[in-house]
Amino acid sequence: MTDTPARLLNLLSLLQTPREWPGSELAERLDVTPRTIRRDIDRLRDLGYPVEATRGAVGGYRLVAGTAMPPLLLDDEEAVAIAVGLRAGAGHAIEGIEEASVRALAKLEQVLPSRLRHRVTTLQAATLPLTRGDGATIDPHTLTVIAGTVTARERLRFAYRAGDGAETRRQVEPYRLVSTGRRWYLVAYDIGREDWRTFRVDRVTEPLATGARFTPRDAPVGDAAELLSHSMSRQQQEHDVDVSFGAPASFVTGRLPEHLGAPVPTGEGSCRLRTRSADSVEWLALRLALVDCEFTVHGPQPLREYMTDLAARLTRATA
Repeated sequence: MTDTPARLLNLLSLLQTPREWPGSELAERLDVTPRTIRRDIDRLRDLGYPVEATRGAVGGYRLVAGTAMPPLLLDDEEAVAIAVGLRAGAGHAIEGIEEASVRALAKLEQVLPSRLRHRVTTLQAATLPLTRGDGATIDPHTLTVIAGTVTARERLRFAYRAGDGAETRRQVEPYRLVSTGRRWYLVAYDIGREDWRTFRVDRVTEPLATGARFTPRDAPVGDAAELLSHSMSRQQQEHDVDVSFGAPASFVTGRLPEHLGAPVPTGEGSCRLRTRSADSVEWLALRLALVDCEFTVHGPQPLREYMTDLAARLTRATA
């Protein structure tokens, strides 16, 4: 193999296998001399790959952990596996890794051949993840398109469905993607409305990078997270939730979304949850019902009233 770049890539691919390679075996695999292998190892080291050499009859070369993350070479199966994993981490907002998943997924999908991108999409479409709470499932393609426009400072067009069902077309200057652990939000400057807006990404469809570049505006308050918090506080009224459950605290905790907190045991088979929530009373009512045990709502009053109406509707539906 006389093509040096191609030979280096093949050598790197072999070294990324978790084993030690004798120089003679590498030379045989790549159809070169052991001297050429030694020179290629030096080239890889110059590029930042920490290749360790051991001497002796069974000595050889292996790739070890270094101080920085060098580029990796992946075969088809490895690329598909990583892309599927990143899509799961990004699309379902797994707490702690969601933003890194989106960044890594955007980089990987940019260079995936079309045949592999099709395999990733097919595999994900055929599987159904089990998620906790009401964390909205998001099309990873939507996330990666938005992330790409944020990074490239490129205007974005998309269709948007508001909470009341109204559908609009938007063109924005994307500022940041923010994950709350349960949902993804896009913080952006809405060109049509000439103001800052936040959008739930699970309500975004048909995202399109326009190619038009823009100079980022200064956010009106703090960073993207503060802007999102400010926007949500204006839109949502917080409730002091007080509910007693006729089941052990461990049972109830496993069936409540984490952001609501954990109930306090009040007896051997009972517990009580006191928390403050900005979730809608409709959502709270459904989540409490899904705990699947006897419970009593002490407050707030709007939640008690909604559950009374809901119970009446459900009773009529089975009459």
